[in-house]
Amino acid sequence: MMKRNGFQLLVILLIGLITLAGCSGSKSPSASDSKAPPAPATEGKKTLVMGTSADYPPYESIDAKNNGEIVGFDIDIAKAAAAQLGYELKVQSMDFNGLIAALQSKRVDFVMSAMSITDERKQNVDFSDIYFVAKNTIVSKNSAPYTTLDEIKNKRIGVQLGSTQEQVISDLKEAQIKKLNRIPEIIQELKANRIDAAIIEDAVVQGYVKNNPDLKFQVIPADKEEGYAIAFPKGSALVSDFNKALKEISSNGNKEELIKKWFD
Repeated sequence: MMKRNGFQLLVILLIGLITLAGCSGSKSPSASDSKAPPAPATEGKKTLVMGTSADYPPYESIDAKNNGEIVGFDIDIAKAAAAQLGYELKVQSMDFNGLIAALQSKRVDFVMSAMSITDERKQNVDFSDIYFVAKNTIVSKNSAPYTTLDEIKNKRIGVQLGSTQEQVISDLKEAQIKKLNRIPEIIQELKANRIDAAIIEDAVVQGYVKNNPDLKFQVIPADKEEGYAIAFPKGSALVSDFNKALKEISSNGNKEELIKKWFD
């Protein structure tokens, strides 16, 4: 009886050892397996929001024939730079004098709106390298033309609010300055004889004069040409990236093609 019980006990122990050996050789998940990181997912393109004042053709304007899309030279430059850097681009229009506030409140990532670099603006935003140079003009009616700043020193003059054109006439103390949000408003004021002249950039005014034969313009000689740049919030890491993109757009001929498209 003792021998039989001993034999049975031996058989039970052997079965147990075989079972344990089988478990240890099976593909059961280990602690390290359960903690293994999943394969990284492919991230989509990030989106940058660009602020602009879409009333300044050919730099930026609303294309009424194409579902109100914002188009222009600045828009195409921004799209080319964003694509080169791997970003999608969303364009948001607002009044020109609200663009820097939008940057400061981080409602937009950058601004392109034919914006000149000034000392005052540099206190609030960081600028890219200059991507285009323009000139200012005196716009007036053919029936009462003006060609120099001295001729309008005591006249009613229209300028865009927040623009550098305000600085062009800052020394004309006797003039009555009318500041308006949008260029079409200035043109309308001029045509309605509510102002005598306006200060508008040359590339912009050409389209208005073409569509309004009763108007003419005269370029104002300047010691220093006015350069346009991209504005960013202070300390933005995008500045250096966009500077590299602007250089590439210029060197590969893309910018020259866009200049011909929008200005010729």
